[in-house]
Amino acid sequence: MRKLTFLCLFLSCLLSAQNEVSGIVTEVTSSNKMLPLVGANIYWLNTTVGTVTDFDGKFTLEYKKAYSKLVVSYVGYKTDTITVHSPKFIKHILKPTSALDEVNLSAKNKATAKSYLQAQNIITVSSDELLKAACCNLAESFETNPSIDVNFADAVTGTRQIKMLGLTSPYILIATENIPSIRGASQAFGLSFIPGTWVESIQITKGAGSVVNGYESIAGQINTELVKPTTDNQFFFNMYGAANGRLELNTHVNTTINDKWNTGLYLHGNLRNEKFDRNDDSFLDVPLAKQVNVMNRWQYTNQEKGLVSFINFKYLNDQKQTGQIDFNPIAHVLTTNNWGSEIDTERYEISAKLGYVNAELPWQTIGLQTAFSGHEQNSYFGLSKYNINQNSLYINTIYNSIISDSRHKIKTGVSYTYDHYDEVVNTENFERTEAAIGAFFEYNYDSLEKLNLTAGLRVDQHNLLGTFITPRLHLRYTAWEKGVCRASFGRGKRSANIFAENQKVFATSRIINILETSGEIYGLDPEIAWNYGVSFLQGFRVFGRKGDLTLDYYRTDFKNQVVVDYENALEVNFYNLKGDSYANSFQIEMNYEPFDQFDVRLAYKNYDVKTQYNSRKLEKPLTPKHRFFANASYETPIRNNSKWKFDATFNWLGEQRFSSTIRNPLPYKLPDYSPTVSTLNTQITKVFSPKFEMYLGAENITNTKQDHPILAANDPFGSSFDTTFVYGPIFGASYYAGLRFKIK
Repeated sequence: MRKLTFLCLFLSCLLSAQNEVSGIVTEVTSSNKMLPLVGANIYWLNTTVGTVTDFDGKFTLEYKKAYSKLVVSYVGYKTDTITVHSPKFIKHILKPTSALDEVNLSAKNKATAKSYLQAQNIITVSSDELLKAACCNLAESFETNPSIDVNFADAVTGTRQIKMLGLTSPYILIATENIPSIRGASQAFGLSFIPGTWVESIQITKGAGSVVNGYESIAGQINTELVKPTTDNQFFFNMYGAANGRLELNTHVNTTINDKWNTGLYLHGNLRNEKFDRNDDSFLDVPLAKQVNVMNRWQYTNQEKGLVSFINFKYLNDQKQTGQIDFNPIAHVLTTNNWGSEIDTERYEISAKLGYVNAELPWQTIGLQTAFSGHEQNSYFGLSKYNINQNSLYINTIYNSIISDSRHKIKTGVSYTYDHYDEVVNTENFERTEAAIGAFFEYNYDSLEKLNLTAGLRVDQHNLLGTFITPRLHLRYTAWEKGVCRASFGRGKRSANIFAENQKVFATSRIINILETSGEIYGLDPEIAWNYGVSFLQGFRVFGRKGDLTLDYYRTDFKNQVVVDYENALEVNFYNLKGDSYANSFQIEMNYEPFDQFDVRLAYKNYDVKTQYNSRKLEKPLTPKHRFFANASYETPIRNNSKWKFDATFNWLGEQRFSSTIRNPLPYKLPDYSPTVSTLNTQITKVFSPKFEMYLGAENITNTKQDHPILAANDPFGSSFDTTFVYGPIFGASYYAGLRFKIK
């Protein structure tokens, strides 16, 4: 009987072993010692079946004949994929990597990618996506992305304003390589200060962002990764010309100094010196402009010591002239002879990043980010004068590690920000200093199968806003294969720079009133809001072709907001919110590849954005309730190293509410809502070789134009003059051409 029992146990173990793969994962230290890796991730490719190694580095995992690729990954190490044909014992050594940047590999690189694994709702836009349109700068880099709305802020400066989740860019934390960069004085024009050719990729985060990057994010975050000396082309040249008079040149030169140091010099210049007045309102349709932009990057890499560092030096000089076509800035400045405006900006930045990976404990890393910038803008608009000078310092230290194994990751650190503002508005001077020191802690749990959770908390002490707490939570749950549910909530707090963020008000005859006196900033209180959101992403195959469907719903509730009230046509009033203010955003988006190299993207978006004004609760002006978006792109197969690329983008915007003009004389009264707007952009690119390509494109090919974008253009110094009622294109159709040449 005992022999029979032993035989049954033996056969049971044998059968069990035939359905399992076991093994051990180790590393080799710098002293050539073999050590087990505790908590390494082991899973079958394209499945949710996985495990982690124990304290001896060992693992056991279910095996089926359908499984053939075993993935082994660990924080700070290169991810390996092992081919397995039968149950067996596997010994595997993982090699460490000191790379500072995360790299995601896929079978086919998508120009725009959505993660199925991250807790945050992040959209990654690659440089391939940016090349689909004439993205001469960051402000023009979102034309093919339905999550970001792009429109002109006014009818004279040519400034492009972006919105996300129904809210304008001041409510979005915009960073360059995770360092907050477009804020304060640069809020109005800063997106045009980052040339498109400098951009390597863009990460768009919907909803409250990470506490690591600060407390100011409310609607989301946009992070721009710049090209790097070690991965960019040794030489790159881009020339661009457009029918609206714009000429642009970009040059990159990257050099290897030695085995540890690389450097790159990036030059950008653009010029527009032709005058256009196609609608015969006596005002320039697009401003005259000149910009010189220089960046020098240094990259240090020491794999033996686990060090990576970037040092950046930037300088910008930007000049704009706009107004009536007969305006002469020498003779007519600040007079009533002709209405005109000049905006001159000079800016410099010095930033540095340092990353250290512990060679013995590679899951432990330390990062340091620091940046100093000086921004000076001198400008006038008709008879109004506006100057701003801002000096800023930013320091952020980040420590990364794990708790017990790599399923439990933590980030913690301390940050410091300093901003000094000196503003002149006509004859009044506004000067203030803001300084804040904060500490943060963020925990991430990743089960590798169903659940990914990121919870963060930071505490900041601000000299004007006091001491406050910022909580953030992001959750991802995989309901079934390629079916991902996400939820998030978080709090944001910021001080509103009412003049820098609303410079379009100076291009009107409105009287500016601040109706509060008790607050610390312009007499106003800080803005505080909560953002809540849910999202569902479903990947699918139809007729054997891949696609995905995304549904998003986000709501932003303001506990306090600085209300910018245009409802009196003769004034603009700034005051603290007294009542409700919210923004609801719903979006449905589908991406599909009907056949090889042909991609289609369709999206519908619905906004419900309302604010309690002193008069009554109203829809946010110039915010379309409905938007439809479509993009199609196709690449021909490569033949003799050459190919064609075709791209088209269609946008339809529903009617948008105008702020009240009831107090204006009859000729200058507007209806309650604007007409709907449709635009179509196209581009054709011919790639002659890996080194050379040319492109030809058309913006607004349907020649859609807004009638009378400037109110009272015939009386620019009268009380009804206003350039802010812009809901669509002003210039009409514009054609452009360019070329790119590179040496890798």
